[in-house]
Amino acid sequence: MKRVTIQDIADALGISRNTVSKAINNSGGLAEATRDRILKKAVEMGYKQFSYVSMLTDDALTEAGLRPSGGAREIALLTGSFFTQSNHFASLMVDCLMRELQRVGYTLKLHFVSPADMEALTLPPTFIKEEAAAILCIEMFDYAYDRMLCDLGLPLLFVDGPNKRDGSSLPADQLYMDNTTGITKLVGDMLGRGVRRIGFVGNYEHCQSFFERYTAFRTAMLLAGAPVEEDWCIPCNHAHLNAQTLAELARRGALPQMLLCANDFIALDVVQALAALGKTVPGDVLLAGFDDAPVSRLVVPALTTIHIHTQAMAFSAVQLLMTRMRDPDLDTRIIHTETELIYRESTAL
Repeated sequence: MKRVTIQDIADALGISRNTVSKAINNSGGLAEATRDRILKKAVEMGYKQFSYVSMLTDDALTEAGLRPSGGAREIALLTGSFFTQSNHFASLMVDCLMRELQRVGYTLKLHFVSPADMEALTLPPTFIKEEAAAILCIEMFDYAYDRMLCDLGLPLLFVDGPNKRDGSSLPADQLYMDNTTGITKLVGDMLGRGVRRIGFVGNYEHCQSFFERYTAFRTAMLLAGAPVEEDWCIPCNHAHLNAQTLAELARRGALPQMLLCANDFIALDVVQALAALGKTVPGDVLLAGFDDAPVSRLVVPALTTIHIHTQAMAFSAVQLLMTRMRDPDLDTRIIHTETELIYRESTAL
């Protein structure tokens, strides 16, 4: 059976793909009547990439197996990061998740996994297994700890996860954003403009998403026949940028023409490090990030980045959790949701 796409819905209604995307991702800017017409057509055509629960009656939710019939009703959110206090994409995703889960009769409860918990492979004291219907992990990048969670016997979903550099993958459902397409296009566009000295800033061992972004960068350069200078690949995370590395490159007159960063926060660190050297973006070095965090639109110059559709990720997470709880014997699934390259002033476009 052919998978229904956003373009299929747009063609059926005679409207633009962008309009359909706005309705499905609830990104605003549409009349309510237009949004309702698009969502009804999506359901009619069998579109599977967003949550239908807001359109279903309580009886329909129960009939579809989306309401708990009894037992535990908590979805335990385990995290090793206080991302909810930042512009992290996950904070926007969690807001939508909470609404969707409440609609189907579940609550989302946050449990912080401390460094001590991580090292000892112990569950946080707030977590009670008997009260949890499923576990959702965000910003949980320690393989040994995550593997321990897989052995608890509960439905489990990882949003991002430990890097798979050695080929190891967790035996659980995994949800990612598309970390490849936007970077491939960005590198191709830059090479087409004659920008060939391109570097990457970010520790690709930090998590699987960083690893996928780094490998997408290197693959795009390799396939285009453009050399990658290892000095231009700086393995750091947010708030740990080694400004001395950039200073040494500048001293040797070897700064790249462009730096591609593993996320927007690292890109902002690069802006500050370059400023300390008397260098500007995009005057001396072009710059791009990833995530489209709110701050990426406010910084000067505004940051070229790759937008994550957080609502699409939230809807996908709910679907993965519900189907896993309904059928624990399903093969594990690894899902990537669409992302979108957004050009702004930091790449002089």
